[in-house]
Amino acid sequence: MNKAQLREGPDGWHAVLNLRGVEHRVWLKEAPIIAVNYAVELPFDRDFDFRVDAGRRLWRALNGRPLGPPLHAQSESRRRRLSLALRALDARMDGSTYREIAEVLFGSRRISERDWKTHDLRNRTIRLVQSGFALMRGGYRALLRPTSRKK
Repeated sequence: MNKAQLREGPDGWHAVLNLRGVEHRVWLKEAPIIAVNYAVELPFDRDFDFRVDAGRRLWRALNGRPLGPPLHAQSESRRRRLSLALRALDARMDGSTYREIAEVLFGSRRISERDWKTHDLRNRTIRLVQSGFALMRGGYRALLRPTSRKK
């Protein structure tokens, strides 16, 4: 264990453990005691999968094993789309037109003046701005949750 911080709060004890370069946060009902075995208590709520994964990763770190990827890891294409959506949102909120946003994000050479109204990048830019607004209005909370198969 490299470094640990322990603080008492009104709801119990909060520990931040830095193990092998990864930060783990642990909450304890009572003050921790060295050389005692601990158990993980997990509520069956909508975050159960993430709690199980966090517990597994902590156990692996404490035992010197590789952590593996986190459950909520996002693909490179998803991260790129989120980045583009936030950039498009910022530009739109600063007063830029969809065409100006598209030229910055995708390059001005890709869009001729004549083709702009029907160009795929116009529709893509509008969708990126809409996605950015959705994130700003609270959609960011869903980033760490798995997508539901039920709609």
